[in-house]
Amino acid sequence: MERRKENKGIISKIISFLSHHITLILLAATLVLLFGSRFELANAIQPNFEAASVAQPNAELEIQKLATCYALGTDAIGRGNLQEGKQIYRDCFTQDAQITAIFPDGASETRYGTDSWADFVYSVFQGNGYVATQHLMGSLNVSVRGDRAKMSSYLHATHKRSETSIDVANGTYEDDVILNRNGRWKINNRTLKLIDFLNLSSPATPTARSAQVELHIPRMKQ
Repeated sequence: MERRKENKGIISKIISFLSHHITLILLAATLVLLFGSRFELANAIQPNFEAASVAQPNAELEIQKLATCYALGTDAIGRGNLQEGKQIYRDCFTQDAQITAIFPDGASETRYGTDSWADFVYSVFQGNGYVATQHLMGSLNVSVRGDRAKMSSYLHATHKRSETSIDVANGTYEDDVILNRNGRWKINNRTLKLIDFLNLSSPATPTARSAQVELHIPRMKQ
C-alpha cells in the first residue's frame, strides 16, 4: 500500500513537472509567433536602410552626377538649344519635379516638371541676350538614407552677353533625391538660393579710351 502511494506521488510530481514545462514551451511558442510576426511586418513596412545602402554601393556617386547633369542641360539651353536641354533635364529629374529659384532680392520662381523649367530658363537667357553659359558645380554634399537622399552643391555660373560683358551668379542648390522603380536616382525637389547676380565688363581698349578722353576734353579758346 505504501509503495502504491509512493508511486502515485512520483507520478504526480512527473505530471506536474511536465505540465509546467509544456506550459512554458507553449507560452514561448506563442510569444515567438506573436512578436515574430509583428517584427517581420514592421520590417516589411519600414525600409531597411542598411540593406538599401548595401544594395546601392555607388549611390553617393550616382547622386553627385545629377548636379553635373543639370549643368549640362542648362548650358545646352544657354547655347540656344532648348530641345537638347529638355532631353538632358529628363535624365536629372523626376517627371513631376518641383524646381524653385530664389533671387538675391527675395523674388522667386517655381515650376513643376522639367519642360516647364526649361522653358523658363530659355526665356530668361534669351531675354538677357546670352549667347553662351557655363555652370560650374562644387562642394557637393550627399546624405543617403534608404531610397531617399539629400544633396547640396555650390553654383558658380557665367552668362556671356558679348565679348566684353558677362553676368556672374553664385548660389547653393538644395535637392531632395529619390530612387525610382528603375533603380535610378533622380531629383524630385530642387531649390536654388542665389547670393549674388552681377554684371562684369572688361575695360575699354587703349584706342577706345583715347577716343573717350579726347571726346571729353574741352578745346582751348584761341
